[in-house]
Amino acid sequence: MNKIANRQVMCEVLMKAAEEQPELVVLTSDSRGSASLGAFAEKYPEKLVETGIAEQNLVGISAGLAHSGKRPFVASPACFLSMRSIEQVKVDVAYSGTNVKLVGISGGVSYGALGMSHHSLQDIAVTRAIPQLEVIIPADRFETEAVFEYLLKSDRPAYVRLGRNAVEDCYVEKPDFKIGQVVTLREGADVTLLATGEMVRVALDAATVLAERGIDARVVNFPTIKPFDQEAVKRAMTETKLLVSLEEHSIYGGLGAAVSEVAGSVSSLTRHVILGIPDEPAIAGTSQEIFAHYGLSAHGVAETVARNLPVSEEAGK
Repeated sequence: MNKIANRQVMCEVLMKAAEEQPELVVLTSDSRGSASLGAFAEKYPEKLVETGIAEQNLVGISAGLAHSGKRPFVASPACFLSMRSIEQVKVDVAYSGTNVKLVGISGGVSYGALGMSHHSLQDIAVTRAIPQLEVIIPADRFETEAVFEYLLKSDRPAYVRLGRNAVEDCYVEKPDFKIGQVVTLREGADVTLLATGEMVRVALDAATVLAERGIDARVVNFPTIKPFDQEAVKRAMTETKLLVSLEEHSIYGGLGAAVSEVAGSVSSLTRHVILGIPDEPAIAGTSQEIFAHYGLSAHGVAETVARNLPVSEEAGK
């Protein structure tokens, strides 16, 4: 079982890059601990800017640094970075195509016990609606490493969401990350589970549960929400009998919405079910308790598939 959180991987990649890229600078909003950037701050204090709890200033300063030739990486709780400073993200960063990498840490329900004020369940919806802003959510430590290596080479603005806790591995080694492309982690002919972020591991576990029931599940990882791989959705609609999207996000505006936007343009009888947080203040609790409550556990997903897979087609019937 992996014990390394994705945020720790971010720190390790940035520390290595600091030796090779003198223009690299990291900014936080009283969140170096939450972002696991303590080691970076200790080794490279001259490369770390601490704004305090001032997320709007955080983004504005990062844009100014980028225009001055720096390569800023901004790490702040996703709930605040994507809401409190969204005007600065839109105007200061995205509008001018400024090379700022915005990292929303503890995304989704990572701060589970703190409730709605700290849940980040609208960040995908708002960031994917902003032109010229890439939206990326890596699934595990291996993909996080690949994503940050890409970000260090890219000159485009991006929003990246990372969870707080360690996630069981989805890959066995670092993948070849390509912006805008999905990764099929498991083939299947009955149902396609489309997932992003922490839900990718849930989808893989759900596929195992479904296999025990005689249902063949394909698992497709969407590390990139924007740009979005529309062709992957179209293939799934023609090659499997049901689509189920999983996300640690509101059922509105996220991965499920992006899938539905594509599905609506395809002439197909294949049904799409969106699994996420419903239109209510999510319950407080650990991430796993919240997932279980909303059917986002492996067994919960398997039950949703079993209920929605066409009866006449379901394996084993």
